[in-house]
Amino acid sequence: MSTVRRSAVVLAAVSALAALTACGPTEDSAGGGAGGSTASPAKSATPSAPSTPAKPAGSAKPSATSKPTKLPKPTKPSTDPDFDVFPCSTFDVKFAATLAEPTTSSYLLKITNKGTKACRALGHPIVTFGDLDGQATERGTAPGIEDAIRLEPGESAYAGLMGGANDGKGKTVNSIALTMNTESDLEQTPLKAPTPGLYVSPDKNSVTAWMDNAEDALSL
Repeated sequence: MSTVRRSAVVLAAVSALAALTACGPTEDSAGGGAGGSTASPAKSATPSAPSTPAKPAGSAKPSATSKPTKLPKPTKPSTDPDFDVFPCSTFDVKFAATLAEPTTSSYLLKITNKGTKACRALGHPIVTFGDLDGQATERGTAPGIEDAIRLEPGESAYAGLMGGANDGKGKTVNSIALTMNTESDLEQTPLKAPTPGLYVSPDKNSVTAWMDNAEDALSL
């Protein structure tokens, strides 16, 4: 073989070996040696910002356009100490009748406030006689409602009842019934009291307005 041809064969063999070496992995790289490429460690994830806690119910601020609720102004109490004092009725008082003068069949009538609030004894008492028709006539004048007797709990008012002298025209009754003047249509239960031997003369029976003492009630 000529020198030129031998050189060409050697050159071809060297080229083939070089190509084979370049394509195959080296021992160090295949085994993870120092010569191999080192994989970069994965970067840790950046922690997210903590979420804002929800506000509890009812903590929301009122709207700028909402208006506060206006409370009603308290009612100013009246300066009149008697503005809420109502007329006495038979539901407010207890009643008694006492013989004062037998010859004229005069009786002292007494009412006492048995309630827990004050009331006013207005005008004249309304007195009927047992089973007789009609009622005692009014004797004397009575003060107006503003000047009527104010009865605190436990206090009393008085009136004088005259049946009249026995003139043969009347009748003897053993009880009377009383209701109060309330200047209204309030229905009342009559209060009864015994009056033994009370002689009722048709022309002379009468009753005074309520007084704050027994002496005045019997002197009219």
